[in-house]
Amino acid sequence: MNDTMTSPAVLILLGPPGAGKGTQARKLETSFGLVQLSTGDLLRAAVAAGTDAGKAAKAVMEAGELVSDDIVLAILKDRMAEPDTARGVILDGFPRTPGQARALDDLMGAQGLKIGAAISMEVDDAAMVKRVSGRFTCANCGEGYHDEFKLPAKAATCDVCGGTEMKRRADDNAETVGARLTAYHEQTAPLIAYYAGRGVLQTVDGMGAIDAIAGDLGAIVAKVTT
Repeated sequence: MNDTMTSPAVLILLGPPGAGKGTQARKLETSFGLVQLSTGDLLRAAVAAGTDAGKAAKAVMEAGELVSDDIVLAILKDRMAEPDTARGVILDGFPRTPGQARALDDLMGAQGLKIGAAISMEVDDAAMVKRVSGRFTCANCGEGYHDEFKLPAKAATCDVCGGTEMKRRADDNAETVGARLTAYHEQTAPLIAYYAGRGVLQTVDGMGAIDAIAGDLGAIVAKVTT
């Protein structure tokens, strides 16, 4: 039996905060029928649903502690058992370290699955600081804008919903973005070597136009999901 035809595709998007992983994951969802799974969303949903893993996560978070890898993996396992993931999933935000990657490999192996591709969105640090520190969104519908790259057609008015209230994340500033990039290079970038060693690493230029990046990602995903 051909595993690529019968098993869900498991894809990992790698890249620092602000690289556009969420935007590209949503495009891949639409194009390939995949489901984006981000750690934060998974935790919130599991807590709200009151699953065993969700209850464990809630207790840890209420104690002000970090949720353990075991709990995250248990929540991921539960989520991947749901019918909407039959075509495959895109993992965004997990794994963050080689240790988590090894634990994920064990989980996938136990489920008869494997990582189809780990795709690294390659970006320039200086350009990333500029990109992220200029972001703002419509407070009403969430449409994203940028001081330099994407201003609303009419000043202070959302192109999508006509809302006139814009907001910025308090941590979208040059200092914080620089710290995030440093943390990424120290903690998460080693995953690039890990997945290269596993033979599943792919890279795309993450500094181009959104549609161009989507095209590059789509070409990779098409090979994994067909």
